[in-house]
Amino acid sequence: MTVLAAAIVPHPPIILPEVGRGEEQKIQKTIDAYREAARRIATLNPDTVIIASPHATLYGDYFHISPGEGAQGGLRQFGIHNLTVTVSYDGEFVQQLSEMAVKRGLPAGTLGEREKELDHGTLIPVRFLQEQGVSCPVVRIGLSGLSLLEHYRLGQCIAAAATNLNRRVVFVASGDLSHKLTIEGPYGFAAEGPEFDREVTEAMAAGDFLRLMTFPEDFCEAAAECGLRSFVIMAGALDGRAVQPELLSYEGTFGVGYAVGMFTVTGSDDRRRFDVSYERQERERLDRIKAQEDVYVRLARLSLETYLRTGTYARLPDDLPAELRQRKAGVFVSLKKQGRLRGCIGTILPVTESVAAEIVRNAVSAGTEDPRFDPVTERELVDLTYSVDVLSEPEAIKSADQLDVKRYGVIVTSGRKRGLLLPNLEGVRTVNEQISIALEKAGIAPGQPYSLERFEVVRHT
Repeated sequence: MTVLAAAIVPHPPIILPEVGRGEEQKIQKTIDAYREAARRIATLNPDTVIIASPHATLYGDYFHISPGEGAQGGLRQFGIHNLTVTVSYDGEFVQQLSEMAVKRGLPAGTLGEREKELDHGTLIPVRFLQEQGVSCPVVRIGLSGLSLLEHYRLGQCIAAAATNLNRRVVFVASGDLSHKLTIEGPYGFAAEGPEFDREVTEAMAAGDFLRLMTFPEDFCEAAAECGLRSFVIMAGALDGRAVQPELLSYEGTFGVGYAVGMFTVTGSDDRRRFDVSYERQERERLDRIKAQEDVYVRLARLSLETYLRTGTYARLPDDLPAELRQRKAGVFVSLKKQGRLRGCIGTILPVTESVAAEIVRNAVSAGTEDPRFDPVTERELVDLTYSVDVLSEPEAIKSADQLDVKRYGVIVTSGRKRGLLLPNLEGVRTVNEQISIALEKAGIAPGQPYSLERFEVVRHT
């Protein structure tokens, strides 16, 4: 046996009458669709239900699979003290999945559980399933900060484990959509919110899982989405399978997107191996980017690649233009992998004899010395994109009114503490946000006095 079907479901606590106290009727379409999805799952009589939840234990570099015989949980954090949901875990499946993931090079397992109680991203789907008579064991999986491709591959491991154990499995992808649909909502409004929900629900209705894997990272962050990585694990669990997709409902009543979708397996389809399609598209995208890199970025790439492959700094090419060889300036080199920051190191003022030397030095530092990340490996080089910011000399300013988040970077200083943030960064929309991030980077406590400087950059990509 293998994965028989999958469902995408939301997890708003207000959907339960104990929490909503009548307000849940405003999302009655979602409730009805949820019950229908749970009813269909019940008719499949699964041996095991796999639930991926954004609110289970989450690590940046590890997929946590809940250990033990089972768990229970409630909604005390939402002021509800008379609700308890209990599940048993499929320990054999957990062990098989953990072993299979490690064999395939995925960091996953049962280590590091921070909270045994069921999170609401798991509890709410379980509540609807149990109401329809589904009482089989559960496997609870947290998301991670790893790439979407690695989430997809975890889903492939789930399908393989189901086959190895001869389990009848249903996968439940718990996750809300955008949290920024309306000004009146609890998280405010962003134009990307409604657009994200439209894109995702169209993909759900068409069963187009590749589309779920190709949204830009900054677009997802701006939309404040919740469940995309759950959905991509689901896509991997349905790898190579023909499905009948149904978008059962969508509502954004409270400023957060709630979608319910059902995907019933109808057979095999080798055209639906979306990791293969994704990797091909990603390689073509990276090839296009590399072909368009200017001399600054090519030098940064040469520098890091040379260092990781030989252990030595690259020699400056003889054909570099005079502006790189003769000018001095501070330089920041930023690395991204699959749209996410992978390293960024720079100098506010020059510490070498030229911009070119500054790039060589800082590209290596960005890849090997950024304390926020593990050092870049040689295997990762092919997946990296680079940008190089050449800084103007900083100038002191008297107030934040003299900043423009698109035009100017900011430097904050308090005693020996100093923090910098580049201009025109994805997800940084206001001067207040820019200053706040710079203060945090500098370790300057709230209320502590600080001075401001601004600078401009020429960004090379």
